[in-house]
Amino acid sequence: MNTTAQSEKHTYMTTAPVEMLVTKMALPSIVSMLISAIYNMADTFFVGRISTQATGAVGVVYSYMAMIQAVAFFFGHGSANYISRKLGAKDPGPAARMAAVGFYSAFIVGSVMGALGLVFIEPFLRLLGSTDTIMPDAKAYFVYILIGTPFIMTSFVMNNQMRLQGNAMMGMIGISAGAILNIALDPLLIFGFGMGVGGASLATALSQFTAFWILLYLCGRRDGIAIKLKNFRPGLDMYKGIYKGGMPSLCRQGIGAVSGIVLNQLAQGYGDAAIAAFSVVNRAVGFAYSALIGYGQGFQPVCGFNFGAKLYGRVKKAFWFAVRVGTVYCAICSVIGFIFAPQIIGFFRSDPDVVEIGSAALRFQCVLFTVNGYITIASMFLQNIGSTFPATVLSLARQGVFLIPSMYVMEALLGLRGMECAQLPADILAIAVSLLFGLKGLSDMEKPKN
Repeated sequence: MNTTAQSEKHTYMTTAPVEMLVTKMALPSIVSMLISAIYNMADTFFVGRISTQATGAVGVVYSYMAMIQAVAFFFGHGSANYISRKLGAKDPGPAARMAAVGFYSAFIVGSVMGALGLVFIEPFLRLLGSTDTIMPDAKAYFVYILIGTPFIMTSFVMNNQMRLQGNAMMGMIGISAGAILNIALDPLLIFGFGMGVGGASLATALSQFTAFWILLYLCGRRDGIAIKLKNFRPGLDMYKGIYKGGMPSLCRQGIGAVSGIVLNQLAQGYGDAAIAAFSVVNRAVGFAYSALIGYGQGFQPVCGFNFGAKLYGRVKKAFWFAVRVGTVYCAICSVIGFIFAPQIIGFFRSDPDVVEIGSAALRFQCVLFTVNGYITIASMFLQNIGSTFPATVLSLARQGVFLIPSMYVMEALLGLRGMECAQLPADILAIAVSLLFGLKGLSDMEKPKN
C-alpha cells in the first residue's frame, strides 16, 4: 500500500466537489451492478427458452443466491465501511488487517454453507419453495451454485472493499469480466452441450470463479489494500467492526431472501406459472434496483471518508444530492415498468399465464417504486456513519418487517391478486420509517456513535 498515494486520495476525497465525487465513484459501481443484474437475467432469459418449470427453478434458487449475497455483504460492507473510515482518519494499519479478516471469514463461511447445501439439497430446495414438478430442474441448477458459493461470496467482499477505498473501477473490471463470461457460456452450455438448466448454473459458477481470481489480483494494485494471509488475525475488535458496518446489509439482503422463500411457498398454491412469474418480476425489479444500488455505492466512499474526517457538512450535501438523483431515476423506471410490463415479462417467458400474473405484479411494484430513492440512500448513509440500529431497521423494513406480513394478509384477503399487490402497503410504511430515521441521523450526525 502506497502511503503517499493514500494521502493524496484522502485530500481528493475530502476537498473535491461532492457532486462530482459521488457521480465519479458511482459510474463504475452502476456498471458493475447492471452487468451483474444482466447476467442474473441472462440465466432467466435462456432458461425461459426451456420450460416454465425451469424458469421456476431459477426463481427458487434465487432465494439462496440472495442468502449468500446477504452473508457476503455482511463481511464485504462490514469490512469495507471500517476500512473507509480508517483511511479517512489516516489510520491504514487496522484497515489492512480488516481486509484479510473480511475476506477469509467469508471464504470459510461460504465453504460451510455450500457443503451443507450439497448434503441436504432436496430438503433445502423444498424449504426454498420448490414443487415436485420444479424439483428436478431446481436440483440441476442448484449443484454448481453450491460448489461455487465460497468464490461467489469472496468476490462480493473484494468488490466492496475496493469500492469503498475509492477503487470502484478495478472492482468493475473483475465483476464485468465474470459477467461477460457468464453470458457467453449460458447458451453454449445450455444448448450447445445439452446441459439444460444445469448449464446455466455451471456458467454462473465458472464466471464467478474467474472473477474471484481477477479481483484477488487487482485488489492490491495502485493504492489499494492487498489481501494477505499474514493479516488474517481475527479478533473481537475486527468482528465488532464488521457487525457495525455489515449488519444492515445482512438484514437487507437476508430479509429479501426470506421474503422470496415466503413468496415461493405462497405461490405454490397457484401453480408453477405463478412461481415462474414472480421469479421474472424479481429479476426485472432487481435490474432496475441494481443501478440505484450502484449509485448509492458511489455515495458510500464519499460519506465514509468525509465522516471519518469529521466533515459533516460535506456528508449532508452528498446525501441530498444522491437522494435527488436516485428519486428521479426511480420515477423514470416506474413509468417504463408500468407501461411496458407485459412486454418485459414476455421477453423472458411467453407462457400466457406467466405474462398475465407477472404483468400485474410488476405494475403494482412500479406504483411506489419512486420512494426507493430516499429509502436506499438513507439506509446506506446510516450504515456508513456507524448508526447500526436505525440502518438495520431500515434494511429490514421494506422487504421484511412490512412485506412478509403484507404477503400473508393480502393473500388471505385477495388470493393471487393480493400477492401481486402486497408490496404497496409495505412501501408506504417503509418510506414513513425511512424519513424518521434518516432525518434524525442527519441532525444527530455530529455526535457519532463509537
